[in-house]
Amino acid sequence: MTALDGVDLEVDRGEVFGLLGPNGAGKTTQVRQITGELAPTSGSVRVLGVDVVREPQRAKGLMGVVPQEAVPYPHLNAREHLSLFGRLHGLSAGRARERAETLIEALGLQEHAKKPSIQLSGGLKRKLLVGNALVAEPPVLVLDEPTTGFDPGARRNAWEIVRNLAALRKTVFLTTHYMDEAQSLANRVAVISRGVIVAEGPPSTLGDRHLAETIVRFRLPQGVVGVPDWGQVATSDGTLELRSADPTRTLHEITAWALERNVRLEALDVSRPSLEDVYLELTGEFAGPGGRE
Repeated sequence: MTALDGVDLEVDRGEVFGLLGPNGAGKTTQVRQITGELAPTSGSVRVLGVDVVREPQRAKGLMGVVPQEAVPYPHLNAREHLSLFGRLHGLSAGRARERAETLIEALGLQEHAKKPSIQLSGGLKRKLLVGNALVAEPPVLVLDEPTTGFDPGARRNAWEIVRNLAALRKTVFLTTHYMDEAQSLANRVAVISRGVIVAEGPPSTLGDRHLAETIVRFRLPQGVVGVPDWGQVATSDGTLELRSADPTRTLHEITAWALERNVRLEALDVSRPSLEDVYLELTGEFAGPGGRE
């Protein structure tokens, strides 16, 4: 079985790049190849010009990684854990302690800094793993679903950390299931389905959604007759829905008619396809059992 088929991705220095795809699409396989855990059967992976297969230690030294499936050492507390990883990355004892304190504050772990990680919740353990990836301030971050298990506030804090890293010209490659996360953080995204990249580009234009017809929805009070034909169709709940390539003109026509007839438009809504809409259309059915992870 081919896990990844002809994947060709290039991430610019200082860019936040998001890889989106359903479970089994190949996201984690791609991450494992980037980090050197899996060797590709063909092609190559380079991190800042360093071949991951030919020079694995040098390449790994350039990256901070948050794997999808990993747990902290159970009997080390957060401060010990971060200091240890700082030392493993070559920091002096003093610098490792300094980085640990900085990250404990940045990740909101102050109240839990002295607890053995076995006592932490899933979300707090995930924060600690993010800290491990950041402790040595690597130029490249590879984050495999980094905010899984975070509460909304913790997710927003993590987003701010990623934005700050990007501002410092760090390169971030992340996978995520959260469309709002991709929309908020990524300069570019790619959608992978069954091992194949099916679309790539900025979140705002992925799948040409910026060119898609606008959907206008509204309801009319009961008993209103003589409604013009704007091409609208009635949905199951009685809402009238129409698609328009020129929403400004369409809204002008509808509201002018309503004002002239003294008709109140209820639940008026105007929208274009969201990133999630495009994602679902691009990926089709989610990969089932036996798919690629």
